[in-house]
Amino acid sequence: ITTVPNLLFGMGNPLLDISAVVDKDFLDKYGLKPNDQILAEDKHKALFEELVKKFKVEYHAGGATQNSIKIAQWMIQEPHKVGTFFGCIGNDKFGEILKQKAEEAHVDAHYYEQDKEPTGTCAACITGDNRSLVANLAAANCYKKDKHLDLEENWKLVEKAKVYYIAGFFLTVSLESILKVAKHASENNKLFGLNLSAPFICQFFKDNLMQVMPYVDVLFGNETEAATFGKEQGFETKDIKEIAKKAQALPKVNKKRQRIVVFTQGKDGTIMAQSDKIETFPVIEIDPKDIVDTNGAGDAFVGGFLSGLAQEQQLDQCVKAGHYAANVIIRRAGCTFPEKPDFK
Repeated sequence: ITTVPNLLFGMGNPLLDISAVVDKDFLDKYGLKPNDQILAEDKHKALFEELVKKFKVEYHAGGATQNSIKIAQWMIQEPHKVGTFFGCIGNDKFGEILKQKAEEAHVDAHYYEQDKEPTGTCAACITGDNRSLVANLAAANCYKKDKHLDLEENWKLVEKAKVYYIAGFFLTVSLESILKVAKHASENNKLFGLNLSAPFICQFFKDNLMQVMPYVDVLFGNETEAATFGKEQGFETKDIKEIAKKAQALPKVNKKRQRIVVFTQGKDGTIMAQSDKIETFPVIEIDPKDIVDTNGAGDAFVGGFLSGLAQEQQLDQCVKAGHYAANVIIRRAGCTFPEKPDFK
């Protein structure tokens, strides 16, 4: 297959990650679990300031979907701009950084820029090989279907794509935008991927999630999200394989494609459920002391997997590509990568 520009489309929350190694006291002070993803509330306002004041911080372009599209582009290498990304930023310094970083990653980013809210940020609080993420969406929350997605030049880019990916985090922002893209994919027998993204999405945004589910061809998640999803859906099992099987069998609009469910489990094997089988794929072993931080590991897995899908590779090869990308990312700070992949 010849990989062409704009083949892969992503839409989500573009955030600037503010990352630091913190201590347990810091987590406790703000009521954070060591390994979690949450949206910032009023009580977290001071957290961002304290993080920058007290710890050595690094700034990295982030946002789950944007990370995955960048990784997919990195895995594919040529041509540039295979990955398209839509999201909302502010007219500010952080927004400029995100634009610059997207360009450096050769991603075709088309941001909706507005003045009401500043560019979103995400505090990545690292302890050991855990990361607790606190997202202050700000501008990211201002994405509007009619102001951006519906514009003719933007929708043309959506139509050019054959593989679509949206992290569940975007369900809190613009359900109507997701549904428009998901229905387009479904009606044209293209591939639409969605991520459960966080336990809170499975719990508090499950109505939105289940409105999109009938259009989902590939469902991603990790073991914690899968367990929460299973509980919220009344699956009455804690077995991740069983949850994957039940999620695979949920109603689906496009009958030409059977849903695939892919659940990662950190250092344990990745589970993939298809209509007729469930398989477990071991991850690449890594010495714990080589792990710099796990922020972006799940996004990197998805990015690797998407690079395989975009190149029409076999599913087990997609999983391998995901494992490779995640293994590279956890050896580095944030969701960053070396110049070229070394993946066969």
